[in-house]
Amino acid sequence: MASIIAPSPPVLTSPSRKPCSWPPIPGKGRLRFKGSRRNRRRDRPVFAASTTEVGTQELDFGDTDWKKKYQDFERRFNIPHLTDLFPDLSPMPSTFSLKSRRSVSDDLLNGYPLDGQWNGYVNNNDRVLLKVINYSTPTSAGAECIDPDCTWVEQWVHRAGPREKIYFKPEEVNAAIITCGGLCPGLNDVIRQIVITLEIYGVKNIVGVPFGYRGFVKGVPEISLSRRVVQNIHLGGGSILGVARGGPSVKEIVDRMQERNINMLFVLGGNGTHAGANAIHKEAHSAYHGIGIVKLMGRSSGFIAMHASLASGQVDICLIPEVPFNLHGPNGVLSHLKYLIETKRSAVVCVAEGAGQNLLQKTHARNANGNIILGDIGVHIQQETKKFFQEISVPADVKYIDPTYMIRAVRANASDGILCTVLGQNAVHGAFAGFSGITVGICNTHYVYFPIAEVISYPKQVDPNSRMWHRCLTSTGQPDFI
Repeated sequence: MASIIAPSPPVLTSPSRKPCSWPPIPGKGRLRFKGSRRNRRRDRPVFAASTTEVGTQELDFGDTDWKKKYQDFERRFNIPHLTDLFPDLSPMPSTFSLKSRRSVSDDLLNGYPLDGQWNGYVNNNDRVLLKVINYSTPTSAGAECIDPDCTWVEQWVHRAGPREKIYFKPEEVNAAIITCGGLCPGLNDVIRQIVITLEIYGVKNIVGVPFGYRGFVKGVPEISLSRRVVQNIHLGGGSILGVARGGPSVKEIVDRMQERNINMLFVLGGNGTHAGANAIHKEAHSAYHGIGIVKLMGRSSGFIAMHASLASGQVDICLIPEVPFNLHGPNGVLSHLKYLIETKRSAVVCVAEGAGQNLLQKTHARNANGNIILGDIGVHIQQETKKFFQEISVPADVKYIDPTYMIRAVRANASDGILCTVLGQNAVHGAFAGFSGITVGICNTHYVYFPIAEVISYPKQVDPNSRMWHRCLTSTGQPDFI
């Protein structure tokens, strides 16, 4: 959920959790500067990062060395560093140290802490195991096999955290924070922790850019940020900086960064939390033959709908993009709804926004991010459900709720608050460590840095053969709707 960028980056990209999208370039997943403009701007360090998960790549299993090549995590999971572009950059002792609990000041040697032997740093060679289950057969539940024989292959990613050496002098840092795309719980938590961690490093110049990339338009004032300003913002939902989709061209954004002398830019966004189905629990059960339909976020994957259904315990049908379904017919959703009304007198349907798009007429319209505007599957199911029960002369009180912004704008819960806190802290640690083009995320309970190119290589989707989806089906009791 957190991105970090610095002035005139050679590579700028956005989180894979899509609410915060860099202005699109046709056919490209990232931006590279070329020619004289790039050369003119290679006068100071640049940093970029974000949050989310990693995928795999196609391999030729006929090649006897395929495993060795696949294990080459140094190539596949290499995270860009400032020294790749600026070989002459020299690191300096880190200004981040919790041992002394002292602020950076001129009273210290050269303005930096004296306790450089603090054992709280992460070594650049620390790795976290990406996959932890050794599946014995491809038919094991949730098996994630690389080759047909399900060979065990160790995959490693870079551990996140503060490094002993850094590449930015805190007194020279001009940091900016933006939030864009849709709202989600935790944005203020991340903003707060970025500001607090920057101040621990000794950064004095921190601003917020309002309304996402649109805030880079000339004349839009910045918001000065400090620990005092952000101290209590995590107690409220939304974002104190506001959000927006789209924005100026890439050139205009980079020009504004150059003009404002921004050399660290933190970009935040997220899809929201795992909740919603409980919102209709009381109303659905107070109506005769009540049917509640709740649409949750999830354009191309059903993780939110799946986890919300499991957490609720009240959902009877969960529909996600990864699993096709029919509404009509003997095995369709409507037939099962009829069964539920007859047997338990009520039903709750949870549907991800990207599910069942094949049942709707395509609009081909696109939003400000360049994403195709989806048809409203929730409204479609509501209308078809009403029509179905009218035709069979069975009374049904069908309610439809789209709680997107009721969910997005609330305060983060305890676990999300901790997640956002650590994401924000590690985003700053990655910036000062000199890494660029990276994503901050969780891998097997550890916070790690992923290369953005690997993260965006393919969308993360629910595996219909996974144990988690099987748990959801067990909870809902739904059949296959094909």
